[in-house]
Amino acid sequence: MTKKEKRLNSEEIILPVILSGGTGTRLWPLSRYSFPKQYLNLEEKDNYTMFQNTLRRLKKIDNVINPLVICNEEHRFIVAEQLRSINLQAKSILLEPFGRNTAPAILLAALIAKEKSNDPNLLVLSADHKIKNDDIFADNIKEGIYFSQNGRLVVFGVAPTKAETGYGYIESFDKLSKDISSSKVKQFIEKPNLSIAENLIQNKSFSWNSGIFMFRASTIIEEIKRLDINMYNVCEKALKKSKKDLDFQRLDRATFQECPNSSIDISVMEKTKLGTVVRLDCGWNDLGSWKSLWEESNKNNSKNVISGKVFAKDTKNSYLRSESRLLVTLGMRNILAIETDDAILIADKEANKSFKNLVTDLEKENFNEFKINTTVHRPWGNYKLINEGKNWKVKKIEITPKATLSLQMHKCRSEHWVIVNGIAKVEIDDNISILKMNESVYVPLGSKHRLSNPGNSILTLIEVQSGEYLEEDDIIRFDDIYGRDKV
Repeated sequence: MTKKEKRLNSEEIILPVILSGGTGTRLWPLSRYSFPKQYLNLEEKDNYTMFQNTLRRLKKIDNVINPLVICNEEHRFIVAEQLRSINLQAKSILLEPFGRNTAPAILLAALIAKEKSNDPNLLVLSADHKIKNDDIFADNIKEGIYFSQNGRLVVFGVAPTKAETGYGYIESFDKLSKDISSSKVKQFIEKPNLSIAENLIQNKSFSWNSGIFMFRASTIIEEIKRLDINMYNVCEKALKKSKKDLDFQRLDRATFQECPNSSIDISVMEKTKLGTVVRLDCGWNDLGSWKSLWEESNKNNSKNVISGKVFAKDTKNSYLRSESRLLVTLGMRNILAIETDDAILIADKEANKSFKNLVTDLEKENFNEFKINTTVHRPWGNYKLINEGKNWKVKKIEITPKATLSLQMHKCRSEHWVIVNGIAKVEIDDNISILKMNESVYVPLGSKHRLSNPGNSILTLIEVQSGEYLEEDDIIRFDDIYGRDKV
């Protein structure tokens, strides 16, 4: 169908559904389970994370209401903080106790939307996509509204630029072009091998599956209900038994555990007769690997992408990134060299297929670095492990203005706090004191204590822990403004 044949209802409401539960393991060691790629700023000269950019580009689209964000419960405070920092209020932040892929997440969003927003058009977006041209993106999305409001399930397809084995493909009945911007879907093809992909890109009826969808809440609910009644019943029950927690909505863990693990492609789009593909030509990329990040980044004369403190001599066609220390390369070709403060990755730039299993292998070998960063984010700020021994740890703690930690006690450790910057309010048992730069305090083992930042700038302190057991589960909470468990 051509653009001129479409007639849009200007009153159609769009509810963005942001899927932010991914772990981005192929961008390890920068992206990890505890702080995945969508919450990172991966590109030079960009002040926003991928998650924030996904939200910011929605301003280009008419009739968009506040988004519904679906994320892992472990990342809830990261999401809340990144929303706050761009002055955006989410309609809801739905917390998954564990991932069950895109089909259950989209169904849950549709059930919430149908109940609260009078059957809007859902615009389903991954939180980790790069879009080069936000204006064209908005125009492409407007193309999809016509089909969504007429009961179709829209998937946005990208014209292939190479034989990519990391994407799924969509075959349409019509060949998409600047004049023919949409077509009914003929079939979906899962990620192909290289020889198949090379054949597919010769046919203009094939598009990359961007993973961006649009449909009415009621339409996708009825299709999932028809195609997978078990998934529908489990999600409906998990939602009914969900609980509000501050700005979050927690799914019932026991119920959601019974939910099938399935993508929206497999559960619905490969089986439905309602599929329509709409051309997406806004410079889309999912930045799913270090190689794709190299391809999309600005390069120097040696075709190197350099980020951070790097000295590269006789090095070409490489991605070189340092987060803390000096990174030096000599006589290298086609490599990835990524340095963080607790891990260094050196790899062949073409080793994309191996990255998916790399983190799994690290986990099997009991390397904690597969999951956890040295910087750990909390609702009140963050802490970073500086050094540790058998019976001691040293951390740098940063507390945001007006934030406060829980009133807590430790059974196995004592703590010593040294204020580096800002003002600290310290409560130890029944004593309250105010500490400034270069002042310190000792927290004895077994004492009830709380630390707050009453100031208007970040409070930074050094914490020295000593004791027989120093893990984070040695915390008994008596009061917590963030609703975290007592123990």
